[in-house]
This record gives sequence, structure tokens and C-alpha cells, in this order.
Amino acid sequence: MAYQHRVYGTDGMNHARANNMVWDDTHGKFVPAAGLSAFPAERYELDIHTHTIASGHGSSATITDMVKAAKACNLKMLGISDHGPATLGGGRVSYFRNLKYAQRERLGVKMLYGAEANIINSKGNLDLSDDILKSLDYVIASMHQPVMKPGSAEENTQTYINAMKNPYVTIIGHCDDTKFPIDPFKLFAAAMKHRVLLEINNSSLSPEGYRGDTRFTDLVILNLSVHFNYPVLFSSDSHGKSHVGDFTYAADAARLAKVPRNLILNYSSKALLAFLAEK
Repeated sequence: MAYQHRVYGTDGMNHARANNMVWDDTHGKFVPAAGLSAFPAERYELDIHTHTIASGHGSSATITDMVKAAKACNLKMLGISDHGPATLGGGRVSYFRNLKYAQRERLGVKMLYGAEANIINSKGNLDLSDDILKSLDYVIASMHQPVMKPGSAEENTQTYINAMKNPYVTIIGHCDDTKFPIDPFKLFAAAMKHRVLLEINNSSLSPEGYRGDTRFTDLVILNLSVHFNYPVLFSSDSHGKSHVGDFTYAADAARLAKVPRNLILNYSSKALLAFLAEK
């Protein structure tokens, strides 16, 4: 327990959140949020877990709306990853099939087009066929209720690992969800084996998040990233334009885990593209 307290720093994050504090890079400590401006969005180059009106909930934004938001926070690259068809109101197969014809640059922002596909069974099968998945720039595989019924930590971990075996899956989405407990050590080892990214989901970590207290799992993943020198990806999971490029809480966790910039792919679109190309 002493090891966990020392490495993962949960108490430090709890204290910071409770007292409305943020990390000040200049002084190397938490300071009152009122005394600092928001973390500048231009520190990051990309956000690729975002949702438009095509996801069927939480967003009335078009792709153009999302690009304008990305442009406003100085992102160089934006990824659109709408929910797959198993999500109520989610994107239809024809929508994802036609993304390959979409503009590769909008308003000076480079575009990637993917999907947040639903894992639909314990075998790790997804709600989009491989012929659709291979036409996308990247694929986030996630578990959502009621599409998937939660299992034990062992069962959920194996389901994620089974999804990783699909050669077109590049990211596992919000694997910190407390409704779908996991073994983060086993999952991280599998992610390295299959060359898949685990995301640090800012929406999960937000005080307004609905996935429970995800901080411990996220901090374990971040510390494993440092230990094994394997990258992670920050995701806003913005449904609509309001949170595009917002990684405030993910960044808090990464600072506690002392994750170097080179292991956070959001700092470099070139590094992300290189990772995707090697998949």
C-alpha cells in the first residue's frame, strides 16, 4: 500500500481537486486555480477522440463546427470518431464508409477520420465490419452499456485484449470506466504486444464525468507508460465543440505520474502518425 501511495499519488490529486488547485510548471507545485490562466491549448497538436451530431447524442455539432473549435485552440490535427451503429442513434455504416472521401484538411487543420466502435461481445467483435474499419485512419474500441454487459475485471480485461487482436484497432477507449473494471497491468502488457494505445480520457477524469472515480486506474496506466517507455494518448472525448482540445484533468494526472512529453502523443502529430503507420 505504501508503494501504491508513493507511485500513484492519489492523495495528492484528491487534495488538489478538493482545493481547486492546478499544477504550475514554473514553480513545480500545485497552486490555486484562480492564480493561473488555463493551460494553453497550443501546447498540444491534436485531439482525435471527438464526436459530432452523427454520434446521435450529446452533440449537435457538424464536422465544420468541430474544426472551428480545433482551430480556435490552435490544434494542428483533429480526429472525428463518432459512435458506431450499435450506439442508439450512432453513425450508420454508410456514414463511416464515406469518410474516406472527406476533406483531408479543413481551415488549415489536418483531418483524421475514425470511429469509436462498440465492442459487442466477449470475443472482442466490433459493430463495424473489417472492410469499413480498414478504410478509416484509426479505430477506438470501447465498451458501453447497454451494448455490453459489464463482467468481472478478468472478463473485461480479456474482452479488451480480444478486441486488440483486430489489426484495425488502434486505441482502447476509456478503459478506466469503473462500471467495466480491469486489470491495468495485464491490459497494458497486451497493449504493448498488439501495438495499441490506451487513452487517458479527460471526460472520465472530469468532476462532471459519469464513469466513477477513474483516477487510480489512469494513474496506474500513466506510471506503466513511464516504466515501459510506451506512449499514451490524451482524449477529450468531446461530444460537440465545447471540450475539443481540453486535456486539463488528463494533464493533471500525467504531471503526478511525471510522464515525459515524448510519451504523450498529443504533443506531436508527426509522432502519432508514425505510431499509426507502424500498426
